[in-house]
Amino acid sequence: MSGLPGREIEQCAHVECAHQAGERVLTLATLITAARTVATLLLALLGAHQDSLPLLLWALGVYWVGDTVDGAVARLTDRETRIGATLDIMCDRLCAAVFYVGFAWYDPSMVVPVGIYLAEFMVIDMFLSLAFLAWPLSSPNYFYLVDRQLWLWNWSKPGKALNSALFAVLMVWTRNPWLAGGIATALLTLKLVSMARLSRLRPPVPEGCLQTLPASEAA
Repeated sequence: MSGLPGREIEQCAHVECAHQAGERVLTLATLITAARTVATLLLALLGAHQDSLPLLLWALGVYWVGDTVDGAVARLTDRETRIGATLDIMCDRLCAAVFYVGFAWYDPSMVVPVGIYLAEFMVIDMFLSLAFLAWPLSSPNYFYLVDRQLWLWNWSKPGKALNSALFAVLMVWTRNPWLAGGIATALLTLKLVSMARLSRLRPPVPEGCLQTLPASEAA
């Protein structure tokens, strides 16, 4: 499916669709998101300060496990919200940034690969991930209803593993800046191709006008 018809979406019970009544900031899932973000931040900063690879790896582990748990809890408690998805996307970027900057501090040979990866993940991938807000979706996990190819590349389980885990694992394991840089560049290329495909979808823009005439003019 390449897009959704430009009409009002009736209230439904589909988990993929956004529901205004369920939108709230404080849920169990968002509390887990906040907790794993704080824990990741503290571990990564402490790891960088102490030049400790184990602490940095603990930070990465808390980030990945917490990111899996908060999503699972949101689904199990039927609390998948656009607010929660947006907070999750933003917190992912903070968690990634503190780990990767900390690792580049620990191993300066990875500065360039980390720079390429963070440019891809914190700017282009964040834009792509937030694009779901243009459609009545509860999260980017359901972007297959808009464009299946983009979903496969970016938010399917294999797509998420490729985007998040491959670079980190091989960077830490091999300590090869050329390999890490090549993977980061390949991911950047994939995200740029995704951006081009997204632009061809022409994301819908809400209709109407929020500006009203002053009371004196309206009279």
